[in-house]
Amino acid sequence: MKRSVLSEQEIDRIIEMAWEDRTPFDAILLQFGLKEAEVIALMRREMKPSSWRMWRARVQGRATKHSALRGFEVGRHKCSMQRQITGNKISKR
Repeated sequence: MKRSVLSEQEIDRIIEMAWEDRTPFDAILLQFGLKEAEVIALMRREMKPSSWRMWRARVQGRATKHSALRGFEVGRHKCSMQRQITGNKISKR
């Protein structure tokens, strides 16, 4: 599944997923075929040095970024303010 050339949109999505606290590297691997080391290299290449250092410090050792370290209770997060979808319409509060 690994491709040598990623589109600009795919790179943007990978960066977005890498910044999300609750998206594990395994999800990026499944969707784009990039291992954790490849994601780190992509982030380093595509981001400003200061932004990369901030991201790297943020994710290093973070249990939610590594599926093997995640407990079941972490699960998916849904904001209590998120709108409910009922009957194919977004319900209003």
